[in-house]
Amino acid sequence: MQKKLLLLSLLAVPVTILASGDAEATRYFAQTGRETDFFPRLFNFLIFAGLLYYLLAEPVKNFFKERKEGIAAQLKEIEEKLQAAKDAKKEAEKHLQESEQRAKEIVEDAKKEADVLVKNIQDANANDLSNLEKQLEEKMALEERKTLREVVDAVLSENITKDDIVLDEGKVIDVVSKNVSQRKAA
Repeated sequence: MQKKLLLLSLLAVPVTILASGDAEATRYFAQTGRETDFFPRLFNFLIFAGLLYYLLAEPVKNFFKERKEGIAAQLKEIEEKLQAAKDAKKEAEKHLQESEQRAKEIVEDAKKEADVLVKNIQDANANDLSNLEKQLEEKMALEERKTLREVVDAVLSENITKDDIVLDEGKVIDVVSKNVSQRKAA
C-alpha cells in the first residue's frame, strides 16, 4: 500500500509543478503572443539537423560503406582460409591413409623377409649340422684307423723280436688278431 502512495505522489509532483504558472512563461507570451516556443525551437532543430546531414551524410555513408566492405573482405578472407584449412585437412587425411597403407605393406614385407631369412638360416644351420656330422664321422673313422695302426704297431713291436723273424706267417697273423681283438674289447 505504501508503494502505491509513493508512486502516486511521484506522479503528482511533476503535474503540480507544471500546472503552476510561471512568470517567465507569461512574459514570453506577452512578447511573442505564444505560450511556448516549441515551434521556433523545432524549426531551429530542423535547420541544425539539415546542416548536420548536409555536412556529415556523405562521410558517414562512406565510413559505413568502407566498414561494410572491410567486414565483407575479412569475412571472405576468413572463408578462404577456412576452405584452405578444410582442403589441407582432406589432403592430410589422404596422406595419413596412404601412410597407413604403406606401413601395413612394409610390415607385411618385413614379415615375409623375416620368414625367408629364418628359412635360409634354418637351411644353413641344417647344412652346417650335416657337414659337422660328416666331419665327425670322418674324424672318428680316421681316429679309429689311427688307433688300429698304433695297436698293430704296438703289438708288432712288443711281440715280434729279432728272433721271431723266422716265424711263419700263420703265427704272426694269430698274434696280431689276438691283440686287435683284445684292444677292441677294451
